[in-house]
Amino acid sequence: MSERRVLLRRIRVWLAVFIVCLVLSGLTAFPLVHELHWVEDLLKSSASPVPDHLPGLMEWIERVRAGLDATDTKYPFVLYGTDWLAFAHLVIAVAFYGPYRDPVRNIWVVEFGMIACAGIIPLALICGPIRGIPFWWSVIDMSFGVFGVIPLYVVRRKIKQLEALTESAEGPEPVAAAA
Repeated sequence: MSERRVLLRRIRVWLAVFIVCLVLSGLTAFPLVHELHWVEDLLKSSASPVPDHLPGLMEWIERVRAGLDATDTKYPFVLYGTDWLAFAHLVIAVAFYGPYRDPVRNIWVVEFGMIACAGIIPLALICGPIRGIPFWWSVIDMSFGVFGVIPLYVVRRKIKQLEALTESAEGPEPVAAAA
């Protein structure tokens, strides 16, 4: 297999994993109320050490679940915002099909994703305290940006390698003659 094909395959594997993660992240934003009930039940089960060893986490999960329950009961339209959040994840995942198909031409999508990952950090640091989010939870949120940028950085490097291989195979760019 040629070096170009190997690079293209690796780029596509990394992008497929990234796309799947975006889709899963989006799909899990739709059923938040049910998910929080499930998580709380799981953490309160006798097999879970969380209530004893991480009481702050347990209190936070209970508080978020209670807030979602109250919102769902009295103001369900507010949760429409999380539906849009979920939709945005799905739309962004679709955008990454461009670099999957033609990585060199669509490297800008990967770079856009890297910028978005970097933007998670100031968003969490600014909006987290404004919204009463515990700092440790903001750190978890920021980790999505850190862990998200890693595969995109790898993909960008591989795309640049692929671009260099493609240019060397096609030869140098012709220079226009002076008039």
